[in-house]
Order: sequence, then structure tokens, then C-alpha cells
Amino acid sequence: MTLPKQTCWSKRASAAFFQGNIALPVLVALALTSPSSVHSQALPAGSRSEQSNTPIAKPPNLLFLFADDQSFETVRAFGHTDIDTPNLDRLAARGTTFTHAYNMGSWSGAVCIPSRTMLITGRSLWHAQAIYHTTDQERTAGRLWPQLLQGRGYRTYFTGKWHINTDAARTFNVAKHIRPGMPQDVPTGYNRPLANQPDPWSPSDSKFGGFWEGGKHWSEVTAEDAIEFLGEARQRSEPFFMYVAFNAPHDPRQSPQKYVDQYPLDRVQVPVNFLPEYPHQDAMGCGPGLRDERLAPFPRTEHAVKVHRREYYALITHLDAQIGRVLDTLESNGLAENTWIFFTADHGLAVGHHGLFGKQNLYDHSLRVPFMVVGPGVKAGQRISAPIYLQDVMPTALELAGVQKPAHVGFHSLLPLLRGESSPARREAICGAYLDLQRAIIHEGWKLILYPKAKAARLYHLAEDPSELTDLADDSAYQATKQRLFRRLLVLQKEFGDELDLTMSFPNL
Repeated sequence: MTLPKQTCWSKRASAAFFQGNIALPVLVALALTSPSSVHSQALPAGSRSEQSNTPIAKPPNLLFLFADDQSFETVRAFGHTDIDTPNLDRLAARGTTFTHAYNMGSWSGAVCIPSRTMLITGRSLWHAQAIYHTTDQERTAGRLWPQLLQGRGYRTYFTGKWHINTDAARTFNVAKHIRPGMPQDVPTGYNRPLANQPDPWSPSDSKFGGFWEGGKHWSEVTAEDAIEFLGEARQRSEPFFMYVAFNAPHDPRQSPQKYVDQYPLDRVQVPVNFLPEYPHQDAMGCGPGLRDERLAPFPRTEHAVKVHRREYYALITHLDAQIGRVLDTLESNGLAENTWIFFTADHGLAVGHHGLFGKQNLYDHSLRVPFMVVGPGVKAGQRISAPIYLQDVMPTALELAGVQKPAHVGFHSLLPLLRGESSPARREAICGAYLDLQRAIIHEGWKLILYPKAKAARLYHLAEDPSELTDLADDSAYQATKQRLFRRLLVLQKEFGDELDLTMSFPNL
């Protein structure tokens, strides 16, 4: 798509784009106020149109808010969970939610590393793995997301969790409080709570370090960095891209006591798909040897699940409050009208679903993330169920900035979907992977999960069983469905460069 040079958009032109009358790129994002204009190309401040003497306003600012370990079900507006998230609800009400946004999976027990590497490079899972150890070469070649925006005149900022195999300080123009994959944990935070014993750990006691290390909760520090960035950006002429990456709600799930008190145990519900132990936990790599799974005792108890979910919800509500501070500052600084915001997370989390606690599984609670978007002409309160990958946010942002999508980027802009048009971003099928121990495909309302080491399959009719309660894999009536999904998965493996041979473990599929 060729961008017109030095084009200034009015409200009418913006609306016309979403009606399909103007073929110009626009960012899928979250706006805080009713937009007055959209600009598809970064131009020097003070430039004027060739057709008139009207000054060209600077291109839109981009604010990317990124959570860690936040499942799709943990936003009150979505109706899945009794949780308090007034600021995320505010964003959902003002824009469009993609209800089925997925992470593609992981080559690592630290699922966030592949997710974030895919995001920053634009490469799909196995292609991102191929360059993981040489990610710094991607940076020196100028191919990373913020660098592509810098090439269009954006000033780039970063704060929070990085967990990518290159230097954030050399990737962004400004970087503060570059955090590791998780706050420091302590032994007392594991294998708890035990029945009829006092809990040795507290989410609000700063003596356990973690999010409290440094004297102030890390989520508060990240928000304050973003607020400082906004103050600086207000004084500058360049458009900005801010990558604000909260470590929350990753464990250790710590928050001030007032947030914990919002969730008495009698308010917290045990998931309907609760299990004391998952039958394939060892063969799928999610047994007691996995760090995330050791947070709670084996076998799982309803009490332990409620305690951990209480702490999870409290940390999310505290995170929501910090997001609110950033959004309020954006408005008070007069930047909201020309700023676009994305909110999503790197992957979900089980916390008691299916007898699991981590994200190293292919159930929806761990694959799916919240993904809300608002922008000029984007319908308020709309929900789009088309399956997408969360990393589609990267080429969407590039399109708004007028950056041609590089050939290596395997994800797609979401803008056509917002206009109700067909798009490669609307995936016919979603695939998921974890190491060489798990594979899954979601297609036509069904999910097939495969555990090659156990030579076991699980089949769920998601259209009728969204909680993935009833495994139909052993029902002969669904053998043709399994085979159809398996064949489609083999096609996706080839498309995405997944070299695991599933036919050896599943010769009858």
C-alpha cells in the first residue's frame, strides 16, 4: 500500500477510512478521548500540505501497555470473573475487544521469553527461536519494533520487564528500570498454603522482597516512569512510542494489603474445571519439577487455589490502578487526543484451572490474553471473536506509523478486521506449542491437544464447552474430527517451521 505524502486527516476522513472509503493505514489502539484526526505518516513538525497552507499535525503517539501472566478472564468487563478492574473496563467500554487473542506458545519454560521475542521481532514462534541467540544482531541491523518506528521519526521509551536477548537501553531512545523476567522470589513463597498450618508467606509484607525490592512496588515505579516519559514527551516535537511493561501479575503475587482485603476468600470462586492433579502433568512438562507448578501443594486443594487466586486478583487490581494513573496523566497533559494505546499481555495463567498453576499448557486460560483496542472510528463496546495472535499488535502499529511491514514479520495488521473486512489476521486456525511436549490446534470451534511423550490426545468442543471440561478424544464418534484437526495441524507446522514429527507418536491420526 502506497502512503500519500504530507496528508492531513480530518475527523471526516478518519470516519471514511473505517467505512472503507479511504485506503490509508490506521493504528489499532486504545484512545482515551474522541479523536479529532489521524495521520498515517510521520512528517517533520511544521510541514505543510502540497495542496494548502494548512500545517501538518504530528503523527499519532503510541502508548503500549503490557502485562505479564494476565489471563483473558481477568477483566471484569468481560464477565468471566468477579474482579475489580475499573480502568481496563473503561478501555473496553470505549473501544473494541478482540475476545480471542492468543500467544502462539513457547520453546522455553519461561513462556514470556518467546512471546516477547515474537513481539519485538515480528517473527512467529519457531522463526523467532531461530534468531533468539542472535537477537542482538537484529538490533544492530535496526529490525526491532521500536527501531522501525525511530526510522519514522518517533522518540521511543521503555520501562519495566524486558526479558529479550538484547540491550533495551540500546534499543530505545530512553529506558528506565529495565527489569528481569520476574521479581526475586523466596522459598517460603512455594508449596503453600498447607492444610491446617499457618501460611509462612504474605503478599503485602515487604520483608519478602520481590515487587517490594527498592522500597516501592514495581508496578508503581513502572507507572511513575511512564508518567515521567509523558511529561518529557509533552515538551518535545517528535511523536512518541512508549513500551510500558509491567511485571505484574507474575508471581510473587504481591500487592498492598488494601488490595488483598478486597478479595476475602468467600468472594473468590474455584474454577469450574478444578482438578486435584492433571492426569498428564509429568508427560506434558507441568509436574512438580516445573517452578510455576510448585507454588501450590500437590495434590491441589480448593483452599490453596482460592488463596492463590485471591493474590492474583489483588495484584491485577493494583496493576489496574497504576494503568489508571498513566491514562489520567495522558489526559491531563493534553496528549490523549493524538495518542493511541494498546493493552494486552504476553500470555495467560492457570492458577488452579485443570489442576495446573503455570502458563506452560495449551488450555485457553493460559493461551488467551485480554486485547482491547480503541481508535478513530472504532466502535465503542464492540467485541470481535475472530481469532488473532497478540503479536499482531506490532505490524498494526507499524502501519499507523507509515512503516512498510518487513518481509520477515509473520504477523498481520488488525485494521481490516476493525473495518469488518477480511484479513490474514483472522486466522482460520490457531496453533499452540510448548517445547516438544505439547501441540494444539483450535479450528472451527474445536481444540485438539496432543502430548507426544504420553501419546495422548485431548479433544474439546469449545463452541459448546468453553471451560474445556469434557474430553471427547476417546469417543469414537469424534474420530473423524480428530483426524481433520490433526491434518490441519500438520499444515500449520509446515507453515510456521515447526519440525516436531507428530506422526511418530500419533500414527492413527
